[in-house]
Amino acid sequence: MKLVSRTIEIDPATDTRLSELAAERGQDVAAVLAEAVALLDSMIDIAGPDVAEDRRRLDAFHQTRLAVPLDDVRAWVASWGSADELPPPSPRKLG
Repeated sequence: MKLVSRTIEIDPATDTRLSELAAERGQDVAAVLAEAVALLDSMIDIAGPDVAEDRRRLDAFHQTRLAVPLDDVRAWVASWGSADELPPPSPRKLG
């Protein structure tokens, strides 16, 4: 594989975390960054948002008024990994 040299500027906390991740995995920082970019690319369509899907979901909300309040999502995520992990919140009628 041909390698390209690139200089980037990152904050000290990110640099520390990259070094920790590399050490935990027995890899160099470049390999960790390559994996992170591949993961990001697999999860996010950088070509652009799906506006039609957003519109469909907004229209559905306007019709049903069903949604999961942000505070419910925050509480659920905060409970992950704890002994008292919450079940995923259910949508409910808002407004």
